[in-house]
Amino acid sequence: MSKRLFPSIPQSITVFVFWLLMVEDTTAGDLLMAAFLAWLMPHIASRLEREFARLGDVWVLGPLALRLLRDILLANITVAMQVLGPERKLRPGFVWVPLELTNIHGISALTSVITLTPGTVTAELSRDRKYLLVHCLDIDDPQHMIDDIKRRYEAPLRKVFP
Repeated sequence: MSKRLFPSIPQSITVFVFWLLMVEDTTAGDLLMAAFLAWLMPHIASRLEREFARLGDVWVLGPLALRLLRDILLANITVAMQVLGPERKLRPGFVWVPLELTNIHGISALTSVITLTPGTVTAELSRDRKYLLVHCLDIDDPQHMIDDIKRRYEAPLRKVFP
């Protein structure tokens, strides 16, 4: 009975507490809204498709983190020079990156890595999860950009998320 009323009690408690933390004053209306959301959100979440993470070689995350840190620092300098330079030199564009990653958690990690790097942002994942649309602030050679993303970020993440 309680499982049907509250599919996930920890999630209900979390929603309730966070709702109360977000409001300035705790009124009766706020308590009612928190209780309603604490009941509703686990019902919505229980209907979502769940895919559990399978982890492979997690040791790869260390070198990947160092590579990402270096790329973020260099990209910040590059983007600053591009933004402060002549606008006509910028060649913004979108590229579809074909994915070999199939694990949704790996795809999510890849989209985060791409978006963390200044000058690039992920815009869309195809319905079949086989292509990722990436916007680039300045793209000279789209194939080189695709190859770079696949080699520098996707390949290590495929080892972590087999």
